[in-house]
This record gives sequence, structure tokens and C-alpha cells, in this order.
Amino acid sequence: MSSTLRSTPLSGGRYEPGVCNIGPDEIARRRMAGHVGLVASVVVLAGLLIVGAPAWTRLILIVTAGGSASGYLQAFFHFCAGFGSRGVYNLGPVGTVEPVVDAEDRSRDRRRSLQIGLASLAVGLVVGVVAALLPVG
Repeated sequence: MSSTLRSTPLSGGRYEPGVCNIGPDEIARRRMAGHVGLVASVVVLAGLLIVGAPAWTRLILIVTAGGSASGYLQAFFHFCAGFGSRGVYNLGPVGTVEPVVDAEDRSRDRRRSLQIGLASLAVGLVVGVVAALLPVG
């Protein structure tokens, strides 16, 4: 199995190590987290620009934009990074999880979790740095 991010999400609603570990309910939660992070990023940036805060303070967007990216990436790939790190999956209702029994499957899930985490961090860093470089006034 390739360790690169899959360009087309898995369909079919079944657990596939390193590819799909959440179902529709969990996907909707991740998408909502992406929306919340995006709104938070816009509000924080607008507020900092309005009050004329120092440029370095806009680096806080690393957190909000990174969180938003994480939510959107997990929804798109049908893969929860937290579940992958913990060795569980959930294709059913929110609040229920099943253990991943096979060690190789857990390894694939941890690898995908790391990829999503690093991609989210990269997005957050880019947004934070660009925000810090924006001219004020």
C-alpha cells in the first residue's frame, strides 16, 4: 500500500487501513470542524488587522488555520488522524469505536495520521506566515 495521500476518497463504507477509518457521521463532524476553524481564522485575522496588532501576533493563525485544514483533510480522506493514532475506527454512529487488531493495519493508520498532521501543520504555517506579512493600515 502506498504511503502517499489518496487523491480519491474510499467509497463503500468499510474500514481500510491507512485509507478509511470513519463513516458519514464522523466525516460530517470533521467537515464541521474545518468550517469552524476557517471562520475562527477569518475572525481572528480581521480582529488583529482592525486593532493594528503587531505582525508577529498574526502567527496565531497557524493554530486556527492548521485546525481547519485538519478537519477538511480528515473529511476529504475519510480518515480520522486521532483514531488512527489510537488504533481505532468508527464507521457507525458518533461515539462508538472498534479496535484495529492487526499490528500492520495500526502502523498504516499511524502513518496516515502523521501525514494528515504534517499537511495540516504546513497549511497552518503558510497561512500564519502570509498573515504576518500582510501590511497594516
